[in-house]
Amino acid sequence: VVNDTGGSVAGGGVDASPAQAVVDEIKAGGGEAVACTDTVATAEGGAAIVQSALDHFGSVDILVHNAGNFRPEWFKDYTQKDYDEVVAVHQGGAFHVGRPAFAAMYDQGYGRVVLTSSICGTYGCPKNISYAVSKTAMIGFNNIIALEGAERNVKSNIILPAAVTRMAGEWDYSTYPPMNEDQVAPMVGWLSHESCSVSGEIYAAIGGRLARTYLMETRGVYEEEWTVDKVAARIDSIRDMTDPKHFPILPAGHDEHIKYSFEMGYGQMTRKAGQ
Repeated sequence: VVNDTGGSVAGGGVDASPAQAVVDEIKAGGGEAVACTDTVATAEGGAAIVQSALDHFGSVDILVHNAGNFRPEWFKDYTQKDYDEVVAVHQGGAFHVGRPAFAAMYDQGYGRVVLTSSICGTYGCPKNISYAVSKTAMIGFNNIIALEGAERNVKSNIILPAAVTRMAGEWDYSTYPPMNEDQVAPMVGWLSHESCSVSGEIYAAIGGRLARTYLMETRGVYEEEWTVDKVAARIDSIRDMTDPKHFPILPAGHDEHIKYSFEMGYGQMTRKAGQ
């Protein structure tokens, strides 16, 4: 199922031709495909997209959530309307399509989910508050799908792509090296394949470079009681990147984070009690 409303970069209008063009290309290559122009911005639209897959193919094995719109403006001037309508597509769409798709995958005991985020979310970029917030939200979606799908062979990962596509609008990329979708698609293909061996992870794809992106923490500093003055005095140690810590989402990064933090405190308390 190729879903695309065919609207403008800002999200306005409907045009079936972009989705149909991809369908025609897939069919010309010997594959099967159908076009769908329902919007991911509503629960009804998301359900219709998933139902289209079930009606035509009998199952939902792969979901690539790549829907997006883009309305750049400085944060101080951003309107509530533009914020809501961008978030509805990116963040809302992940839920509207992801929930029914995940339910089908969970029930059948197999699935692959690829969520499109952005370096604008992981690192930020000016004039993109709604886009950055929405793309960062994909990390939370990814974590939960990976955790809840683990026992049912449903894997979820994130792609941080950079390519000159319709979403690029009228930006000038003339001084950039080649950035096209063919440099991104193989990573998405592997993440959505049955042989994919990872879940809950994030991968960047830009200009021919593929890389894993992940969260790290400093080792941290323990004090039984903190004050503002103590924080100020020890801020360099708190920020010290020597021996950083990584807590993978699977099998239990949340619990490992808590365990590590508590063990640091217990260790300090035990040493103090033994003095």
